[in-house]
Amino acid sequence: MLVIHPKDKTTAMLRALYEGCEARVVDTATSSKEIGRLLHHTSISERIMLLGHGCANGLFYRLDDDSQLFDGIIVGHSHAFHLRRHGSNIVAIWCNADEFGRKEGLHGLFSGMIISEMSEAELYGIATTQEELDRENVKLANRLRDLLNEGTPLSEIPQRIRALNDTHTPLTDFNYNNFHYL
Repeated sequence: MLVIHPKDKTTAMLRALYEGCEARVVDTATSSKEIGRLLHHTSISERIMLLGHGCANGLFYRLDDDSQLFDGIIVGHSHAFHLRRHGSNIVAIWCNADEFGRKEGLHGLFSGMIISEMSEAELYGIATTQEELDRENVKLANRLRDLLNEGTPLSEIPQRIRALNDTHTPLTDFNYNNFHYL
């Protein structure tokens, strides 16, 4: 499995999706050319996980984890050709990864907006606390890992993950309902 998860303290809980697995992990700023090479040389039977922060144009990276700003896109349009080769064996979790997937003709499990920071909760009018945000996002990542470990088809995960929402707070309702199979 190839995992591209730029280091970021607000998405650190997503490490639960691959820690302890046999995976090649890219967690630092890497050139677009090197990402393309990694994707090209990843077997089409291998899962690719793209995790962190991003937008409809791709997955972000930042050089300084204490900065509020991102330095650029580590996986974007120029990588779509290589990603399409993997059929529906992609797990992409970042804000608006689903928009990126639709625009680029990709298939797999994609997230919409996922609230991982208090500023995002405020932006979307989601009442929560930092404690709830931390606790519930760890639970969400662990539940998603359990579904992946069970071999749940990616196409079934959006429905299954929604059913695992046991607290039904504004935060959990928002996040659990933002998984899509494309």
